[in-house]
Parts: sequence; C-alpha cells; structure tokens
Amino acid sequence: MTSVFKKGAHVSMLSVIEKVAPGTLYILKQRYYILNQIQKVGPIGRRSLADRLGYTERLLRKEVDVLRNQGLIKSSSRGMECTPIGITIFHQLDELMGQHVQSQEKESKLANKLGIHHCTIVIGNTDTDTSSVDDMARATTEVLDFLLPDGEATIAVMGGATMVRVAGAMDHKIRLNRKMLFVPARGGLGESVDIQANAIAEKMAKRTGGKSRALYAPEHVRTETYSLLSEEPDIKETLDLVENASLVIYSIGNAIKMAERRGMDKEILQQLKEKNAVAEAFGEFIDPQGEIVYKLSRIGLRSSKLPSIPHVVAVAGGRNKAEAIKAHIKNVPPHTWLVTDEAAANEILKE
Repeated sequence: MTSVFKKGAHVSMLSVIEKVAPGTLYILKQRYYILNQIQKVGPIGRRSLADRLGYTERLLRKEVDVLRNQGLIKSSSRGMECTPIGITIFHQLDELMGQHVQSQEKESKLANKLGIHHCTIVIGNTDTDTSSVDDMARATTEVLDFLLPDGEATIAVMGGATMVRVAGAMDHKIRLNRKMLFVPARGGLGESVDIQANAIAEKMAKRTGGKSRALYAPEHVRTETYSLLSEEPDIKETLDLVENASLVIYSIGNAIKMAERRGMDKEILQQLKEKNAVAEAFGEFIDPQGEIVYKLSRIGLRSSKLPSIPHVVAVAGGRNKAEAIKAHIKNVPPHTWLVTDEAAANEILKE
C-alpha cells in the first residue's frame, strides 16, 4: 500500500500533530492498539480485549464506541471485528505509528531496567526545552486519567516546580465520572508559596472541578516537635487522607540543588556532598546505590507508605536528572509509574 507520508517522516509528523492538538497522539495510540488487537484476534469480546490490552473497561467502552460510530469495527454475538474499511485504515495507521511503537518498546525497556511496571517517555530534553516540560506535564495528566478509578478518588500531591506545571496541564476532562479530592502530601510553610503542595493541590482542584484540603504545617520540624504536630486534629485528619489516597504524585529532585533551595545548613550540605547524595524525594537524600544518607524530620507523606497506596506516579526529566531517577527508583514499589523524557531515558539506558 502506498503511504501518503514520506519515509522517515513519521515521528516528526506525529510530533507536529501533538504540538497542534495536544492529547491527540495519546488518543491515536489507544485506538491503534485497539484496532491492532481486533484485526489480529477478532471476533473478540470487550472484556477479553480489555484484559489483553491492560485497559479499564470504562476506557475501552468509550474508545470502542468511537471506532464503531466511524464504521471501523462492527459487533455481533461473537464479539467485535474490523470492517473492510477498518482493516484498510488500520494498515495506514500501522505505517504511521510504526516508529512510535518503537518508543513504546523503549518505555518497556526503561521500566524493566528500573524494576517498575510502567514508564512514559516524552520527546525532548526538559533541561533545555520548556515545551518538553509541558509535554511531560500533559503526559502526566493522561497517566492520572488512565489510573484513577471512577467514583471518589483522593490524590496526594507533593510540591515543587514540576508539580506546578502538571497542575497547569489539568482540565475538567479528568473529572468525568469522578469526585476528586486533592490533598497536599507535605507541609510547606516557609518556602515559596506557588510551589507549596497546598497551593498546587488547590490549583489542581480548581482546574479539574474537584475539591482540595490544606495542610497548614511547616514541612521541616524538630524531632521533638513532630509527634506533637502530628497529633493536632486538623493535621492528623489531613495526613490520614494522604496515607489512604488513591494515588500519589510527586517529582524527583537533584539532592544538592534541593538542599540549597531549602536553605539547609552548610554542615549538612557538606555531609551530603561527602556521602555523594544524588537524589531527593520525600525529604530523603539518596546516594547512587539507593541508600538514604540523610533524612529530614518532616510533616507529610513518608516513602515507607508508598507500597500501600494503589497508584504512585513519579515525574522527572532531563539528562541532569538521570542519576537522581536511577537512585530514587531503587526505593519505590514496583507499581510506580515514571513519567520522564528521552534525554533522561537515553542516559539511563545507555549503560
């Protein structure tokens, strides 16, 4: 079959589509995989198809309805199968998506290397390209939409500049069939207001039509103060919501940069350098082997609670974050989903 695209232009064409219509590539990819499975094994029932693809039945039902209305598939008592026009369209789409599927293979390879179930890789290097940061933020909202169940959902949110961008990428579409509560997963009084978890949770709630809850507490406290603050009724209630969240979303930081941003003592900063700390998340500073070399006494979610939270989403990109990602991911549960960029992925995979 003759292609309407020049050979080698597929990835750039897909990039253009995504820039002009953000989110289109994600939808195209989903429908490509659905058509691929139906034309391979059809007739097939919806539940069997959902199992093969690893999709929720809610998501699959919506996409199947679109494909049926477009005349690309048909249903009978035996199940779903492609129509003649559906088969033709699939082969055209297969040629377009071929190189993109290679990107999917890279995501699987990265996930296997890191020992987690899922990775999403966006094009570019977020160290140098702000549009790639926006792409990573949009990809993160798509992951959240995929993971969150229908009905009530509590989302625990960490602070930081990356999370601000993720909040800005959210909209009301993610609210469909859901009642969402965004809860700050750490205190933050004392640092820049716009990157505090409180402010980010509130922004996410406003952009999605959900609700938010505040955690009015400093992030870092003395050890003797921690137990007292943790028992304050309002703080305790918020922390209980965090620890029983449906999903937690956070970013991974470079250890020294994070320590400097928080204004930590020179002695501690020197200690972190001597112990070769490369990553920071949840107030834990980690060396390349994944060992915690310094831990802040803090009000908020502890990494030890992550295994009990159904969905964990970590966001970090840029070649300069590759070492931090590798180190931190050694301490996360396998059901963690990493959203990153090609620069970080290539740096990790080149070994």
